[in-house]
Amino acid sequence: MAQKYFHLHLISDATGETLNAISKSVTVQFPSIQPIEHLYSLVRTPEHMSRVLREIQSAPGIVLFTLVDQELRKHLERSCEAFDIPAIAVLDPALSALRSYLGAESIPKIGGQHRTNESYFKRIEAVTYSLSHDDGNQTDELDDADIVLIGVSRTSKTPTSIYLANRGLKAANVPLVNNIPLPEILFRIENPLIVCLIASVDYLIQIRKTRLSSLNASQESDYIDKSQIISEIRTSREIAAINDWPVIDVTRRSIEETAASILNLYNERHEH
Repeated sequence: MAQKYFHLHLISDATGETLNAISKSVTVQFPSIQPIEHLYSLVRTPEHMSRVLREIQSAPGIVLFTLVDQELRKHLERSCEAFDIPAIAVLDPALSALRSYLGAESIPKIGGQHRTNESYFKRIEAVTYSLSHDDGNQTDELDDADIVLIGVSRTSKTPTSIYLANRGLKAANVPLVNNIPLPEILFRIENPLIVCLIASVDYLIQIRKTRLSSLNASQESDYIDKSQIISEIRTSREIAAINDWPVIDVTRRSIEETAASILNLYNERHEH
């Protein structure tokens, strides 16, 4: 089946992160149709909106927007109606439901979710911690972590740690290497949730081969030897079982899905 395309215009008076996330969540439901995304962020003046409208008119498609300023919003909606283009205010249904349920009016704030409050600085601190405690660095400070990830090479420990840090959690990660003992502190600390990440043998072979190719390294290596990888995974499972650490298989999971599973474990632990 031939791939179909359409223009998707995302207009925000803030960073556009919300729109970007929503658009990806909905467009993935149409695998045979590929969006050509046009993201316009920090649209806060009539002049900027006019430039955006010219681009929309030259490449007609669907418009998704989040705009607080009512004049800008009306200008966009009237223009799209004239272009015969659908324009959708993606947050309206949720805001309407909340107003009805709470019996209160909302107070519009541009980029309110990005304000520099305590939560913001907590995320900054968590990201700094995760970067400095990546790949087994500064293991003497692991008890300060909220979450510690262990796993063999190429099980997405680093990107998962950074994702968790962006959610405000201090996440460290420690590589699990055959014949090299894990830091002793891992078996003494009580504060962090320790999670073991694993993956299937075929997945690890494939992704490690890609890694070696990117480094122009030899493909003749124990790093991609099947029996070696089977041993690594077996060791991972054994260590996790002995220490009662939860295990997550990342083979068919995105970073976001892996992080969501870890967050569920973390929240359950704290509820108990």
